[in-house]
Amino acid sequence: MLKIIQIEEERDMLYRILEYLFFFVVLLLLQLFLFNNLNFGVYVNPLVYIAFIILLPMETLPVVMLLSGLLLGCAMDLVMGTAGINTIATLFTAYSRPLLLRLFIGKDDIRDGGVPNLRRLGAGKYFRYSTLVVFLQCFVFFTLESLSWDYYYLTLLRILCSTVVTVVLVYFAQMLFGDGMGRHFGV
Repeated sequence: MLKIIQIEEERDMLYRILEYLFFFVVLLLLQLFLFNNLNFGVYVNPLVYIAFIILLPMETLPVVMLLSGLLLGCAMDLVMGTAGINTIATLFTAYSRPLLLRLFIGKDDIRDGGVPNLRRLGAGKYFRYSTLVVFLQCFVFFTLESLSWDYYYLTLLRILCSTVVTVVLVYFAQMLFGDGMGRHFGV
C-alpha cells in the first residue's frame, strides 16, 4: 500500500513539473512573439513572463525559486537581447517573493501550500501580492534599462504604466493557467 502511495506521489510530481514546463514555454513564446511586438507606445512594455514566478506553488523551495528565476531571466535575455537586465530583475523578484508571500498572504496560508491564484487567495490578497511582484520586476527592469536619472519621471511613468498593463495580463494568464495548475493536488 505504501508503495502505491509513493508511486502516485511521484506521478503527481511529474504532472506538476510538466504543467509548469508547459507554462514556462507558453509565457516565453507569448512574450517573444506577441507582447514584444505589440506597439502599446513608448511607456508600456508588458513583462508577462513574470506570471511564471507569481504562480509557482507557495511551498516552492527557495533554491528552486532562485533557479527558476535565473532560468527565466536568462531565457528572456536570450530572446529579447537585453544583456542581463531580465536576469537581474527576475532574480531579484524571485528572491523577494517569499517575503511578499509572508507579508500579504500570511504564514498559515503559505504552510497550506498550493498555487497563489485568485481562487485560492481571494481578490484582495491576490491583487496586492501580484501587483507588488510585478511592480518590483518593472522597477528593477526599467531602472536598469534607463541607467540614468536624467529622465527619472519618464522612467517612473514607464514603470507605473507597464505595471498596470502587466498586472491585467498576468490576471488573464492566471485565469487561463492558474486553475489548471495544481488540479491534481487539491488546490
